Amino acid sequence: MTGRTPDALAHDSTPDVGAVMVDRRNGRVGVVMGHVGPYVQLRPPHGGREWDVPPDDTRAPTPAETLGTKGSVAHRKSGR
Repeated sequence: MTGRTPDALAHDSTPDVGAVMVDRRNGRVGVVMGHVGPYVQLRPPHGGREWDVPPDDTRAPTPAETLGTKGSVAHRKSGR
């Protein structure tokens, strides 16, 4: 699932774990790995070091940004 989960007041909340998001500050695409304090933790789709992003600085990826990401995430999950 990509995108944000609305809270009880119909405001945007933090993105779901496993969602593909873009860090608005630098354009990097990452998979949501968790939430620590006020931050969303993103990890590059091909693996690597996580980084923290304020939830307001994330956005859903464009179709072009998603294209390469889904294949790499599926490949990683398959263990290949």
